Amino acid sequence: MMQTTHKHLQIVLEVAIIAAFAMALEYIPHKTGISGVEMSYGLIPISVLALRRGVGPAMAAGLTWGLLDMLLIGIGEGSVLNVTQGFIEYPIAFTVAGLGGLFYKPFQKALADNAHAKILGWTWAAVVLGVVAKYLCHFYAGIIFWGSYAPKGMPAWIYSLAVNGGSAIATGLLGLIVLTALVTMAKHLFLPKATGRLAAN
Repeated sequence: MMQTTHKHLQIVLEVAIIAAFAMALEYIPHKTGISGVEMSYGLIPISVLALRRGVGPAMAAGLTWGLLDMLLIGIGEGSVLNVTQGFIEYPIAFTVAGLGGLFYKPFQKALADNAHAKILGWTWAAVVLGVVAKYLCHFYAGIIFWGSYAPKGMPAWIYSLAVNGGSAIATGLLGLIVLTALVTMAKHLFLPKATGRLAAN
Protein backbone atom coordinates (compact mmCIF):
# COMPACT_ATOMS: atom_id res chain seq x y z
CA MET A 1 0.00 0.00 0.00
CA MET A 2 2.78 2.40 0.97
CA GLN A 3 4.71 1.51 -2.19
CA THR A 4 1.62 2.23 -4.34
CA THR A 5 1.09 5.58 -2.60
CA HIS A 6 4.74 6.47 -3.12
CA LYS A 7 4.48 5.59 -6.81
CA HIS A 8 1.38 7.77 -7.23
CA LEU A 9 3.06 10.68 -5.48
CA GLN A 10 6.11 10.26 -7.68
CA ILE A 11 3.96 10.33 -10.83
CA VAL A 12 2.10 13.44 -9.62
CA LEU A 13 5.44 15.13 -8.96
CA GLU A 14 6.71 14.22 -12.42
CA VAL A 15 3.50 15.55 -14.00
CA ALA A 16 3.94 18.86 -12.16
CA ILE A 17 7.62 19.15 -13.10
CA ILE A 18 7.02 18.34 -16.77
CA ALA A 19 4.10 20.78 -17.00
CA ALA A 20 6.20 23.53 -15.41
CA PHE A 21 9.13 22.76 -17.70
CA ALA A 22 6.89 22.78 -20.78
CA MET A 23 5.47 26.13 -19.68
CA ALA A 24 8.94 27.57 -19.09
CA LEU A 25 9.93 26.62 -22.64
CA GLU A 26 7.10 28.83 -23.96
CA TYR A 27 9.13 31.87 -22.93
CA ILE A 28 11.95 30.93 -25.29
CA PRO A 29 11.52 32.63 -28.70
CA HIS A 30 9.90 30.05 -30.97
CA LYS A 31 8.93 31.87 -34.13
CA THR A 32 10.38 30.39 -37.31
CA GLY A 33 10.43 33.65 -39.23
CA ILE A 34 7.29 32.80 -41.19
CA SER A 35 4.24 34.75 -40.10
CA GLY A 36 2.09 32.74 -37.70
CA VAL A 37 4.31 29.64 -37.78
CA GLU A 38 5.94 28.71 -34.49
CA MET A 39 7.40 25.71 -32.70
CA SER A 40 5.92 24.32 -29.50
CA TYR A 41 8.96 23.25 -27.48
CA GLY A 42 6.79 21.95 -24.64
CA LEU A 43 5.82 18.92 -26.72
CA ILE A 44 9.32 17.56 -26.13
CA PRO A 45 9.04 17.04 -22.34
CA ILE A 46 5.40 15.93 -22.76
CA SER A 47 6.57 13.24 -25.21
CA VAL A 48 9.27 12.11 -22.78
CA LEU A 49 6.69 11.75 -20.00
CA ALA A 50 4.31 9.95 -22.38
CA LEU A 51 6.92 7.30 -23.09
CA ARG A 52 8.09 7.19 -19.47
CA ARG A 53 4.73 7.01 -17.68
CA GLY A 54 1.98 6.49 -20.24
CA VAL A 55 -1.01 8.34 -21.63
CA GLY A 56 -2.72 9.34 -18.36
CA PRO A 57 0.17 11.24 -16.76
CA ALA A 58 1.17 12.75 -20.12
CA MET A 59 -2.33 14.08 -20.75
CA ALA A 60 -2.53 15.38 -17.18
CA ALA A 61 0.74 17.27 -17.72
CA GLY A 62 -0.57 18.56 -21.05
CA LEU A 63 -3.76 19.81 -19.44
CA THR A 64 -1.81 21.60 -16.71
CA TRP A 65 0.52 23.11 -19.30
CA GLY A 66 -2.43 24.25 -21.41
CA LEU A 67 -4.17 25.96 -18.49
CA LEU A 68 -0.94 27.70 -17.47
CA ASP A 69 -0.26 28.80 -21.05
CA MET A 70 -3.77 30.19 -21.42
CA LEU A 71 -3.67 32.09 -18.13
CA LEU A 72 -0.08 33.34 -18.29
CA ILE A 73 0.32 34.04 -22.01
CA GLY A 74 -2.77 33.37 -24.14
CA ILE A 75 -5.22 35.73 -22.50
CA GLY A 76 -2.66 38.53 -22.21
CA GLU A 77 -1.64 38.23 -25.87
CA GLY A 78 -5.23 38.20 -27.11
CA SER A 79 -5.04 34.59 -28.29
CA VAL A 80 -8.25 33.71 -26.44
CA LEU A 81 -11.18 35.04 -28.46
CA ASN A 82 -13.97 33.40 -26.50
CA VAL A 83 -14.61 30.54 -24.06
CA THR A 84 -15.13 27.88 -26.76
CA GLN A 85 -12.05 28.78 -28.79
CA GLY A 86 -9.94 29.09 -25.64
CA PHE A 87 -11.11 25.69 -24.43
CA ILE A 88 -10.30 24.01 -27.76
CA GLU A 89 -6.89 25.60 -28.28
CA TYR A 90 -5.62 25.35 -24.72
CA PRO A 91 -7.03 22.67 -22.36
CA ILE A 92 -8.07 20.29 -25.17
CA ALA A 93 -5.19 20.82 -27.63
CA PHE A 94 -2.51 20.66 -24.96
CA THR A 95 -4.09 17.63 -23.28
CA VAL A 96 -4.21 15.52 -26.45
CA ALA A 97 -0.52 16.31 -26.98
CA GLY A 98 0.00 13.53 -24.44
CA LEU A 99 -1.66 10.87 -26.62
CA GLY A 100 1.77 9.61 -27.59
CA GLY A 101 1.56 7.75 -24.29
CA LEU A 102 -0.66 5.22 -26.05
CA PHE A 103 2.63 3.70 -27.25
CA TYR A 104 4.03 3.49 -23.72
CA LYS A 105 3.79 -0.31 -23.33
CA PRO A 106 5.38 -1.37 -26.63
CA PHE A 107 8.02 1.32 -26.17
CA GLN A 108 8.91 0.10 -22.68
CA LYS A 109 9.03 -3.49 -23.94
CA ALA A 110 11.38 -2.47 -26.75
CA LEU A 111 13.48 -0.63 -24.18
CA ALA A 112 13.63 -3.71 -21.96
CA ASP A 113 14.64 -5.84 -24.96
CA ASN A 114 17.16 -3.21 -26.06
CA ALA A 115 15.60 -3.39 -29.54
CA HIS A 116 16.99 -0.16 -30.97
CA ALA A 117 14.94 -0.11 -34.18
CA LYS A 118 11.69 -0.64 -32.28
CA ILE A 119 12.68 1.92 -29.66
CA LEU A 120 13.11 4.53 -32.39
CA GLY A 121 9.93 3.46 -34.16
CA TRP A 122 7.73 3.83 -31.06
CA THR A 123 9.46 7.07 -30.14
CA TRP A 124 8.73 8.59 -33.53
CA ALA A 125 5.15 7.28 -33.43
CA ALA A 126 4.59 8.95 -30.05
CA VAL A 127 5.98 12.29 -31.20
CA VAL A 128 3.98 12.28 -34.44
CA LEU A 129 0.72 11.33 -32.71
CA GLY A 130 1.13 14.05 -30.07
CA VAL A 131 1.93 16.70 -32.66
CA VAL A 132 -0.87 15.71 -35.05
CA ALA A 133 -3.47 15.55 -32.26
CA LYS A 134 -2.52 18.96 -30.89
CA TYR A 135 -2.43 20.74 -34.22
CA LEU A 136 -5.66 19.19 -35.47
CA CYS A 137 -7.34 21.10 -32.64
CA HIS A 138 -5.60 24.31 -33.72
CA PHE A 139 -6.48 23.61 -37.35
CA TYR A 140 -10.20 23.29 -36.68
CA ALA A 141 -10.16 26.29 -34.36
CA GLY A 142 -8.33 28.21 -37.08
CA ILE A 143 -11.09 27.54 -39.58
CA ILE A 144 -13.92 28.41 -37.20
CA PHE A 145 -12.50 31.28 -35.17
CA TRP A 146 -9.49 32.72 -37.03
CA GLY A 147 -10.75 32.57 -40.61
CA SER A 148 -11.38 36.32 -40.72
CA TYR A 149 -7.61 36.86 -40.44
CA ALA A 150 -6.97 35.05 -43.73
CA PRO A 151 -5.67 37.16 -46.64
CA LYS A 152 -8.43 38.40 -48.88
CA GLY A 153 -9.64 35.69 -51.23
CA MET A 154 -7.98 32.84 -49.30
CA PRO A 155 -10.36 30.20 -47.87
CA ALA A 156 -10.21 29.91 -44.09
CA TRP A 157 -9.23 26.24 -44.20
CA ILE A 158 -6.23 26.90 -46.45
CA TYR A 159 -5.09 29.73 -44.20
CA SER A 160 -5.44 27.54 -41.11
CA LEU A 161 -3.71 24.62 -42.83
CA ALA A 162 -0.78 26.83 -43.88
CA VAL A 163 -0.27 28.33 -40.43
CA ASN A 164 -0.99 25.28 -38.28
CA GLY A 165 0.43 22.80 -40.77
CA GLY A 166 3.68 24.76 -40.85
CA SER A 167 3.78 24.89 -37.07
CA ALA A 168 3.08 21.16 -36.84
CA ILE A 169 5.87 20.30 -39.27
CA ALA A 170 8.38 22.56 -37.50
CA THR A 171 7.40 21.23 -34.06
CA GLY A 172 7.36 17.63 -35.26
CA LEU A 173 10.79 17.79 -36.87
CA LEU A 174 12.30 19.37 -33.77
CA GLY A 175 10.61 16.79 -31.55
CA LEU A 176 11.82 13.88 -33.67
CA ILE A 177 15.41 15.15 -33.63
CA VAL A 178 15.51 15.84 -29.88
CA LEU A 179 13.67 12.65 -28.84
CA THR A 180 15.89 10.55 -31.10
CA ALA A 181 18.96 12.03 -29.44
CA LEU A 182 17.55 11.56 -25.94
CA VAL A 183 16.40 7.97 -26.43
CA THR A 184 19.78 7.14 -27.94
CA MET A 185 22.04 8.86 -25.42
CA ALA A 186 19.91 9.17 -22.27
CA LYS A 187 17.61 6.14 -22.04
CA HIS A 188 17.36 6.53 -18.27
CA LEU A 189 15.06 9.53 -18.83
CA PHE A 190 12.42 7.14 -20.18
CA LEU A 191 12.66 4.64 -17.35
CA PRO A 192 10.41 5.03 -14.30
CA LYS A 193 12.43 4.59 -11.11
CA ALA A 194 10.37 1.54 -10.33
CA THR A 195 11.95 -0.14 -13.36
CA GLY A 196 15.39 1.33 -12.89
CA ARG A 197 16.93 -2.13 -13.47
CA LEU A 198 17.52 -0.96 -17.08
CA ALA A 199 19.29 2.24 -16.14
CA ALA A 200 22.66 0.74 -16.86
CA ASN A 201 21.71 -0.29 -20.41
